[in-house]
Amino acid sequence: MKKTALNAIHRELGGHMIEFADHELPVKYSSINEEHRTVRAKVGLFDLTHMGEFRVRGSGALEFVNRLVTNDVSALKNGQVLYTPMCYPDGGIVDDLLVYRFGDVNILLVVNGACVAKDWEWVTEHASNELGLTNESDETTLIAVQGPLAEEVIRSVTDIPLEPISFYEFATGRIAGVDDLLLSRTGYTGEDGFEIYVPDPHAEAVWRALWPKTVELGGCPIGLGARDTLRLEMKYCLYGNDIDQTTNPYEAGLGWTVKLDKGDFIGHDALVGVKEQKPKRRLICFEMLDRGIARQHAECYADGEQIGCVTSGTMSPSLDRAIGLAYLSSSHRRSGTEFEILVRGKRRRAVVVKPPFYKEGTRK
Repeated sequence: MKKTALNAIHRELGGHMIEFADHELPVKYSSINEEHRTVRAKVGLFDLTHMGEFRVRGSGALEFVNRLVTNDVSALKNGQVLYTPMCYPDGGIVDDLLVYRFGDVNILLVVNGACVAKDWEWVTEHASNELGLTNESDETTLIAVQGPLAEEVIRSVTDIPLEPISFYEFATGRIAGVDDLLLSRTGYTGEDGFEIYVPDPHAEAVWRALWPKTVELGGCPIGLGARDTLRLEMKYCLYGNDIDQTTNPYEAGLGWTVKLDKGDFIGHDALVGVKEQKPKRRLICFEMLDRGIARQHAECYADGEQIGCVTSGTMSPSLDRAIGLAYLSSSHRRSGTEFEILVRGKRRRAVVVKPPFYKEGTRK
């Protein structure tokens, strides 16, 4: 297991450490529910160093990245961030990632931690020799500050003007005494927040600089457990659960990220076919009507026949009811449709609901 540059701090704060994406990371510090509610009401600090960072430089960098992904990178202005899937030729999803456009010849890709190795292989396999590709994952710490009070915490450690940074935009500057750090208004929680990319040698100093204001505002450190419940309440997909190589963006509800008219990209022709034929299944949100929490792989039924499978499920700390995501046949995708889920050997009633589950977040 890799240890992040913040490992000693996690242990100092009482983090319960587990292995995740080849890293030793805290699943929680106190209580997942308590940490979750703190982010919804106040602010929390996350160590997301398991995420991967690939730098693409050189003439043709913009065109190369645009061919890799389904969304339109050319539509970005410098200083903007784009969410997008990256697909195989058959339309299956390699990963979902963020694209940071510094300019035509300097682009940063941020990929999921569990996918770093295969994503790097995929990206380098399709790159020309003229491009400069650098895997910065093992030298970069990613700290997230999330919650309605996140801006106050960030303001306490930087002179970077924050108001001009809109959602999915970024700036660079001095943070906690460290120059040229990347600060983006992005996150995986549904709340306002920022993510800071820090060279490993400066990671501990930056976290400790953020800590006093976080505590003053009633915030706390947040583990992987609350990160998962926060993203699920917003119907943010998790690679390996809700999307993977066997799913395509249209059936996952990510059709808005597929720009078929931007020109050729990997998976284009297959996705044209999917759109024309319409997906046979859809990723839906559900709430349990009966007692029980439906977990990943639980089978879904209607009229005695299996109609799908659960991909993610939990007890929502914000709503105090069991929720989840599932792929169901398209005929059962509409809000209000009732079906059954096999939970611990018994079929329990559930109902399709509109996303997101949590509707009071600063970001939806």
